[in-house]
Amino acid sequence: MADEREYRIDELARQAGTTVRNVRAYQDKGLIPPPRREGRLGIYSDAHLARLQMIGALLDRGYSLANIAELLAAWEKGQDIGALLGFEAALSATWTDEPPVVVTAKELEELFGDNGDGAELIRWAVAAGLLEPDGDRFRIDSPMALDLGVLLVRSGVPAGDVLVTGRDVRERVDDIARGFVDLVDIHLIEPLGDTLPADQVPRLAELIGELRPLAKLYVDAELSRAMERHIRDRFGQHLQRFADAHRGGATEGAEATGAE
Repeated sequence: MADEREYRIDELARQAGTTVRNVRAYQDKGLIPPPRREGRLGIYSDAHLARLQMIGALLDRGYSLANIAELLAAWEKGQDIGALLGFEAALSATWTDEPPVVVTAKELEELFGDNGDGAELIRWAVAAGLLEPDGDRFRIDSPMALDLGVLLVRSGVPAGDVLVTGRDVRERVDDIARGFVDLVDIHLIEPLGDTLPADQVPRLAELIGELRPLAKLYVDAELSRAMERHIRDRFGQHLQRFADAHRGGATEGAEATGAE
């Protein structure tokens, strides 16, 4: 077509963000069609570029070249792989918009306090999966977890106890998430067998998309109710004890005044 660009192989590779070697390898494997020939020169088109960009995107998402070949073969036969890729996108989409934070060991030790066991606490947190080494720094997946930990430590809660609670929360939330996934897998996906019917793919992708916000809101609401209940019960007991002690002190003072 008049507006379609043409590329030599080096230009095509550069536009697609790959190498000439990869372009030739993909062509040998049948992942992209051969170029149009002008003498000894191969001329590629925007269609080749689009195919290379799709291959690159699928590789980035974890597909092997063999998987990509199967998908492209199905596509060329007229089968709808868009729905399947939409389902895969729903599966691989991140469920949080909270970016990780990276801190140094010194910053962590300052947060843990000057009690001399900061390095040991860092090793424990790495083993528990709360910290991930990133060169000479450490990555924390949740800035909110860091903020909460800082609040508790600076309020006087031992850093070790904060880390243990953080590990317990992660393990319990993992169990909750596994429960939701089991419900969908056991009752909706496993019964479909080894072949995923094309007419079921959009429904499953939609379900997972709807599950994301509702599950988060549900767990947040349950946590809010539980926090309210435990704070009221536990701190209410302390408040009652403080009030009883105050009344007892006031009574003793009044009796002493009357005796005089």
